[in-house]
Amino acid sequence: MAGNVNVYTSEDMKFENLSKNPLTLVDFWATWCGPCRMLSPIVEELAAETPDVVFAKVDVDENMELATGLQITGVPTLMLFKDGKLVERMVGVQPKENIKKIIDAHR
Repeated sequence: MAGNVNVYTSEDMKFENLSKNPLTLVDFWATWCGPCRMLSPIVEELAAETPDVVFAKVDVDENMELATGLQITGVPTLMLFKDGKLVERMVGVQPKENIKKIIDAHR
C-alpha cells in the first residue's frame, strides 16, 4: 500500500515480511511519547511523497519483544531496511530533509 503508513505488530509476523521489501522505513513509537507525535506527520508526508518506499509504524509498548530484539532503547526510533537488512537507525525527532536524504542515499 504505497504512500501509506501502516501499523505492524510482531504477533502477526507482518514486520518480518515488511522489512524484506527493497526499502522500508519503520517508525518505532509509543502513544505517550510527545516527540513521537511530532515525528508522525513528517513520516506521513514522506510516505505520500515517496510511494516506492514502504512505511510502517510499530508501537513499542504493544510489541516489546520486537523492540527489545531490535535494541530499541528510545523513541522515536526510525530504522531503514534495504532488502531486509538494517542500513540506518535514527533516534529522536529528525527533520524531514534529513530523513529524505538518508532514504535517497539508499535507493
